[in-house]
Amino acid sequence: MLTQMVHGARVSLLTGVVAGVVAVALGTLLGVLAGYFGGWVDRTCTRITEVFLTLPQLLLAIVLVAVLTPSVWSTTLAIGLTSWPQVARVVRPEVMRLRQADFVHAASLSGMAPLQVIWREVLPNVVPTVVALASVLVATAILTESALSFLGLGDPNVASWGAMIGAGRSVLRDAWYVAAFPGFAILVTVLAFALIGNGINDALHLRRE
Repeated sequence: MLTQMVHGARVSLLTGVVAGVVAVALGTLLGVLAGYFGGWVDRTCTRITEVFLTLPQLLLAIVLVAVLTPSVWSTTLAIGLTSWPQVARVVRPEVMRLRQADFVHAASLSGMAPLQVIWREVLPNVVPTVVALASVLVATAILTESALSFLGLGDPNVASWGAMIGAGRSVLRDAWYVAAFPGFAILVTVLAFALIGNGINDALHLRRE
């Protein structure tokens, strides 16, 4: 059980971090484009985001994993592709606010191309907010990966905490710890990432004040 817990930690953390990076990259891209350019770009990106928000994240992840064949990387990709709308919703209004800032207007008037303005002036000011959100996304990705593994949609060739909980269902009366230990590990890990996100968010608010 200890060996499986250690290997399960590697799978859960890898899935959570990589899925968080994918979600942050996609969400930031669409949020920046929508917030900076506005017009039809904003309307298109907003509609795409709304479509994904109307779909249950776990159900969509289940469909993607089933289509891609269960594995660590397909699970990670499915979670990342279903988590980005949260990032886009946070980044878009932040970029819209920054677009009206004096330093952004100055950069545009100096002759910089829009993509250069975004890269040099807008993104550095969006990164702190995205970092605070990323830790929450990692925690959510770990929970989603555990749920998929619990349902039997994880990689059957690797150990994971969700799969351990699923395997422990049949022996709950005789060996409750088979499911309890990985469940406690998930609880502690998700709580840790959530607290990290809250700490970063509080630090950002203090800095802005």
